[in-house]
Amino acid sequence: MRAFVCHAISDDLSGTGLADIAVPEPGAGEVLIKLRAASVNFPDILMCQGRYQFKPEPPFVPGLDCAGEIVALGAGVTDWAVGDDVVGGARLGGFAEFAILSAAAIQKKPPNLNWDEAAAYQAAYLTAYVALVRRANLQAGETLLVHGAAGGVGLAAVQLGLHLGAQVIATSASATKLATLKALGVEHTLLVQDGFREAVKAISGGGGADVVFDPVGGDVFDESVRCMAFDGRLLVIGFTSGRIPTVSVNMPLIKGFSVMGVRAGEYGRQFPERGRENAKAIYDLVASGSLKPYVGAHFSLNDVRAAFDLMLARQLVGKAVIVP
Repeated sequence: MRAFVCHAISDDLSGTGLADIAVPEPGAGEVLIKLRAASVNFPDILMCQGRYQFKPEPPFVPGLDCAGEIVALGAGVTDWAVGDDVVGGARLGGFAEFAILSAAAIQKKPPNLNWDEAAAYQAAYLTAYVALVRRANLQAGETLLVHGAAGGVGLAAVQLGLHLGAQVIATSASATKLATLKALGVEHTLLVQDGFREAVKAISGGGGADVVFDPVGGDVFDESVRCMAFDGRLLVIGFTSGRIPTVSVNMPLIKGFSVMGVRAGEYGRQFPERGRENAKAIYDLVASGSLKPYVGAHFSLNDVRAAFDLMLARQLVGKAVIVP
């Protein structure tokens, strides 16, 4: 089968490329999926660069999220049948024509989503849910500041925040992206390079942001510290800016806010029952139409590097999807 393989760890991604490899066989408790779509997540890039927390040994096939049709069952799998349309998430394997997934970790494809949308929602919405619901306990009427709001994870947080009844303030470094967010129904949008501290305070009535969702880090994190509300929650999602920031602990002390790390996958591994609840919660929200994945670009397996480049250039709105 054709697959996009990381043969060697490289910062410039030169160790990646398309290859022909054997179709894997499902083991006990596993299923083999013929892939219809897989979405690109920032950790896919980081793993190929050796910069993610999980560091698989090359060669490996990246790809966290995917959707497709079951074509073979491993021993002991009784809850699924060949021909079932499913969605699944794994740390590896999505950028290929076939993939192995744990039968316990897949769900039926939401009937209201096409293949691209089905592949696009899992990691992004799971991160948003763990961050806003599990970690921050976001309440209706609170002010939620979302950075990198036009990206896949940021847009998921914006949508979930609005669904939960929060006042959402979305930021980006691109006026074009902010216009897209406006068209999607976001009332408050800010360009980060203009500075956002005073605007956030004004929009929130002077109190500041109750919850900050920050996948950017760097200077954006630094300024976020300055516009936190008392008893606020600053959620550390990632560092797409490239700089891992620090905070003087007198600031959380004086302003009474918490800094919370968010690793959605690890949260589910540490708390398996909550992990299952999280997966069901986002499935129900998507299947009911309360949340709608936004796919901004499509690529073939030949063009995974182009999808990576689009993400690294911060030009993508929503999710990029790979169609085998």
